[in-house]
Amino acid sequence: MTIKLDHQTVKNLKTPGRYTDALIRGLHIWIKPSGNKYWIFRYTHDSKQHNISLGSFPALSVAEARIKAQQARDQLSNGTNPVATKNASKVLQIASKTKKLVFRDFAHSCIQIKRAEWTNQKHGDQWQYTLEEFAYPVIGDMHLDEIEMDDILKILTPIWNIKTETASRLRGRLEWILASATTRKLRSGVNPALWRGYLQTILPAPNKIKNVQHHKALPYRQVPDLIAQLREMDTMGALALEFTILNASRTGEVIGGLRSEIQGDIWIIPGNRMKAKKEHRVPLCKRSLEILAIAKVKDEDSKYLFSRNGNKLTNMAMPMALRKFDLEATVHGFRSSFRDWVSEETNHPSEVAEMALAHVIGNKVEAAYRRKDLLEKRRLLLNDWEQYCNVVNHNVIELKAA
Repeated sequence: MTIKLDHQTVKNLKTPGRYTDALIRGLHIWIKPSGNKYWIFRYTHDSKQHNISLGSFPALSVAEARIKAQQARDQLSNGTNPVATKNASKVLQIASKTKKLVFRDFAHSCIQIKRAEWTNQKHGDQWQYTLEEFAYPVIGDMHLDEIEMDDILKILTPIWNIKTETASRLRGRLEWILASATTRKLRSGVNPALWRGYLQTILPAPNKIKNVQHHKALPYRQVPDLIAQLREMDTMGALALEFTILNASRTGEVIGGLRSEIQGDIWIIPGNRMKAKKEHRVPLCKRSLEILAIAKVKDEDSKYLFSRNGNKLTNMAMPMALRKFDLEATVHGFRSSFRDWVSEETNHPSEVAEMALAHVIGNKVEAAYRRKDLLEKRRLLLNDWEQYCNVVNHNVIELKAA
C-alpha cells in the first residue's frame, strides 16, 4: 500500500505488512506481527532485489528515514550498491574493536565507502587496480600497525620514475587509507605514505620528472569519416560513442545517463554525475535524438540511455568500439577534437564552447558573472558540429575497421 507517511500516520498503523512511502521511491515502513515498526529501503541493483534496514520507528523519524533512503538512492545513481557500502562500514566498526584487520581488507572497505562520493565508477576501479597491482603484493597481508616507510618505498620506488603519475596517485591513496586507519585507532604514529616533510625528502617531486600526457585526440578533420564507419557497426557501443562525440560529453556522463533525464530535446544531467557537481543541460540535435531512439529499440525496458539487457554499458564499451579502427585516439580525446574544430573552423565564442564542454571555471569572478548556461547558443554550436560530423570527407583518410 502506498501512502503519504507522516509521524501520526505511522504511529496509528497497526496491521502487519509493508507500507510504501509516496514521496521517496523504495522507502517502506514494515510493521511486524509483534507491532514493532522498521524502516526498509528496497531497491534493485544488477537485476537483483535488495532490502536495507534503516532503523526502527519512532527512534528513526519519518524525515530521518527519508534522508537515509535518499542517500542510498544517490549511491545507486552513482553506480554504487548501498548494501556493499553498509557491509564495508560494519567491517570497519568490527575492526575498530578487534584491531586485527590486514591492509587488503581494510583498503577494500574504504573503497566501498568512498564510492558513494564518486560520480564515476571508474575512480573506484582505478583505486582497486593500483592497489592490487602494486600495493597488495607488498603490504596486502600486513596488519595496519605493521606498515612502515620502507614498505611504502618498496611499493613506490620501482614505478616512481617510469609511471610517475600512477605512482603519485597511488601514494595519495595509500596516505588516505592509512590516515583513515589512524583515525579509527587501528594504527598510530606518522603516516608512512605522507608526502610533505616525509617522502618528499626521499623521492623526487613528481612534477619535476613526469612527462605530461594528454588524452590522444583524433584530428577533427577525420571525425566525419569515423562517424560514418561507426554507423555501419550498428552496436550499442558504437551508438554510445557517436552520441558522446556529437555532444562533446564525458564517458561517465553518457554511460550513466538515464532515459528519465531526457526532457523533450534536452538532456538534463544532475549535478551528482557531473565533474563540476552542477546540473548540466545538453541541447540534443536531430541525430542525437535518433541515436537515443535506436538505443531504446535495442533494449526497450532499460532505464539507461545505452545498455545491454537492462545493464548500463561498462567503461570499456566505447574504447572497444574505437579499437576496431587503427587510430591514435581516446574517447575523452574527442572533446579536444571538438574544441579544436570550434577554434579553427567557426566563429562561435570561446565561452560557449567551454560551457558546452561543462568545464570547471577556475576564476571565481568569471564564474560569478557566468550565471546563465547559454543553452540556445550551445544548441546552435552543437547543430553546426553535428552538421560537420555528417559530412564525410574522403580526401582526408579512409578509416578501416581492424
